Amino acid sequence: MVKKIIVLLGVCLVAVSSWHCNKSDDNNSCTVVPPANEEQAILAYNTANNINGVKDETGLYYEIVDPGTGGSPNLNSQIFIKYTGKLTNGTVFDSQNDPNRTGWRLATLIPGWQIAIPKLKKTGKIKMVVPSALAYGCRDNGNIPANSILYFEVELVDFY
Repeated sequence: MVKKIIVLLGVCLVAVSSWHCNKSDDNNSCTVVPPANEEQAILAYNTANNINGVKDETGLYYEIVDPGTGGSPNLNSQIFIKYTGKLTNGTVFDSQNDPNRTGWRLATLIPGWQIAIPKLKKTGKIKMVVPSALAYGCRDNGNIPANSILYFEVELVDFY
């Protein structure tokens, strides 16, 4: 009896695995654009918007407006920030001027922020142009279209 149950479970597992692998699901497949493929668009955006960005090895461009003072956060830090996020066409998709409404753990945010925010100290300010692969990639996120290069101005008010 146990042998029959094991065989039946095995057959079911194979059937489910085959169905999943053969299923065509275009809604869940996408291709992330490598940062190098967006570099010309980022450079043009920086030039048009007077951003003197430094290129990080990941492809993120950033300009530290004010480095701040004291220590710097790490990925486990809870950060309290003021920020504005824009698409490269100038559309503001998010903004927060009350740092008490933030308080997010840095490790839970987009990779671009995980790279850039630790470059600041408390009260520091940064501009960053984030390649889509370091933002939301090839998926829409609310009013942010898939494969969007994003621009942020961020002030690190505090962190713990």
